[in-house]
Amino acid sequence: MTAKTNLSKPNLIAIDLFSGAGGLTCGLKQAGFKVLAGVELDEVAAHTYQHNHRDSLILQNDIRDLSPLSVMQQLNLKPGELDLLAGCPPCQGFSSLRTKNKQLSTDDERNDLVFEFIKWVDAFRPKTLMMENVPTLAKDQRMTQFIKSVSQLGYKVTQDSLRVEDIAIYGVPQRRRRMVFLASLYEGLKTAEPVTVKTTVYDAIGGLKKAGSSGDLLHDWPEVRSPRVMEMIKLIPKNGGSRSDLPKEYWLECHKRYPKGFTDVYGRMSWDTVAPTITGGCANPSKGRYLHPYEDRAITLREASLLQTFPLDYYFPVTFGKDKVALMIGNALPPEFIRRQAEAIKAHLN
Repeated sequence: MTAKTNLSKPNLIAIDLFSGAGGLTCGLKQAGFKVLAGVELDEVAAHTYQHNHRDSLILQNDIRDLSPLSVMQQLNLKPGELDLLAGCPPCQGFSSLRTKNKQLSTDDERNDLVFEFIKWVDAFRPKTLMMENVPTLAKDQRMTQFIKSVSQLGYKVTQDSLRVEDIAIYGVPQRRRRMVFLASLYEGLKTAEPVTVKTTVYDAIGGLKKAGSSGDLLHDWPEVRSPRVMEMIKLIPKNGGSRSDLPKEYWLECHKRYPKGFTDVYGRMSWDTVAPTITGGCANPSKGRYLHPYEDRAITLREASLLQTFPLDYYFPVTFGKDKVALMIGNALPPEFIRRQAEAIKAHLN
């Protein structure tokens, strides 16, 4: 750990646990929070976070080996001074896809990281809490225990504290069902208001320069596809077409065996609606509906990051490879979703 850091305290301060590439921190900052520190184990994600958030301390550690009391001292804080403790414990163990593949969520050791969150709550006693995760966690006994623990620490948990929602209602241009938990030491914390008009794929990426010649490495990264796959992509109808629209001689063997399964793969997005959930496979059309609405290619990594609502100039390191960048983008919390939750918390605290 680095030497003790003395950071000036603005009106609203936060810490981002399990920070990844910084999507949550980005949304908090857009809402006016000063994010003092992020905790992230992965080296590449921590590097990406630090490059984009130079005024935040990044602690590249396994959170299980990190003392919250030591971090509190390093940040020159006392219990009760932190306005918001936020985070998204790794959610792969709770993934519905893992459950479908008979890999039970209870078998993944990462699932118990939700209890590390409680240790930080107990140490810092922040005024408010925000945890985000996949919907499956909402019904897991770990979440029941988590809520019981924070309630015993004095946090007000209401009927609206734990919600599972499609975040498209908060201005994110994609379908993405997520669990969000909000709690406060004080009464009256209200949830964010949904938008009246959803943001579409065209709204998010329709104004970009042509991929391949934009000068943005994330937007110009070349694709390598076989001639047969390229021919198949060209035949998929524009603006929302699916692989089921192809002549059967172009169907892949796996699609012939399971004609009604994973129907979104090799599908095109539609300009006038939201995108599907952006995952770590977003650069590969065999992983989902990730073909551009009109161009015969997958969406670029810049387009994926914009559909996640990262700023246009958000830095992702291309030197670590396309798959690593796609994984960071897909695993990130959409900043716009976080911004709206944080605005509600800010109004509550003020």
